[in-house]
Amino acid sequence: MSPNRSERPPAPPPRAVHARSVAGVGLIEASSENIAINTPVAGLVMRVFVAVGDRVKPGDRLFELDGRDLQAELLVRRQSLAVARARLERLEQAPWSADRPALAARVQETAAQLADAEGNLKRIEQVADQRAVRTEEVEQRRFAVAAAKARHEEAQAQLARLEAGTWKADLDVARSEVKLAEAHVKRIETDLERLTIRALTDGTILQCNVHPGEYAQAGQLTKPLLILGSADQLHVRVEIDENEAHKVRPGSKAVGYLRGQANVALPLEFVRQEPLVIPKKSLTGDATERVDTRVFQVIYRVTTKDTPIFVGQQMDVYIDQGGQP
Repeated sequence: MSPNRSERPPAPPPRAVHARSVAGVGLIEASSENIAINTPVAGLVMRVFVAVGDRVKPGDRLFELDGRDLQAELLVRRQSLAVARARLERLEQAPWSADRPALAARVQETAAQLADAEGNLKRIEQVADQRAVRTEEVEQRRFAVAAAKARHEEAQAQLARLEAGTWKADLDVARSEVKLAEAHVKRIETDLERLTIRALTDGTILQCNVHPGEYAQAGQLTKPLLILGSADQLHVRVEIDENEAHKVRPGSKAVGYLRGQANVALPLEFVRQEPLVIPKKSLTGDATERVDTRVFQVIYRVTTKDTPIFVGQQMDVYIDQGGQP
């Protein structure tokens, strides 16, 4: 049976271009690394302001959660603040000129009442024949004098207090009430601001997993709501078996081959080495992931602009070992 001419021979495997090389598996990522964006508070998603591929800068809105309950509470807190400020302003403006005439007239009135009560008592005490006066009537007039005197002293005290102005203790309490009301308003405003998730760095939206009407959970999620990264410059995170880590030197040259393009060698530029050796995971899709070995990570920069490369692609990388044994 003759072979089908439409079938193409399999692509040759990638090969090292250096005499001595250390092989590793690389993953294309943004130069800023892939930034997983979630929300600090859970809530209903009302609006999404970005789409995949959009470029954002610090401060740009990404998505917004429902904040109607906080907006209603903010109105109440602002009204309480207005009342507290009005009360403080009234105390700071004391004494009030409009209140003085009434208190002064009250002092004159109580003084006249006191003089009248004292006159009545004096007249009854001057009766020559005390047998003509009942003891109860004398006592009543004495009580009337005492009551009139107390009312007069109270009116004088109220006038003196008005002219002295507001007590410092009352002003301190009123100022504290204003500061407390301002703090309540600031807290609600901060909570409302947290419902609008904003970008903290320049980058491109690499993935969007949030939509209006969905309920967004707070905290770190297995599937981030958004993934942001600087895709203008791509990096390759190369994992080297820990047994081969000693053969890699800072600044070592490297080439990479995208999976499926073993005939195109892409030059890579050294960026840095990660000092922490971490476990390598074999992504099987199961609920648990099997740990194969530990790997040493080296970051390289993709220098070519001619070949289409996408974040998340895998690459076979060969690092020049030089003259090392």
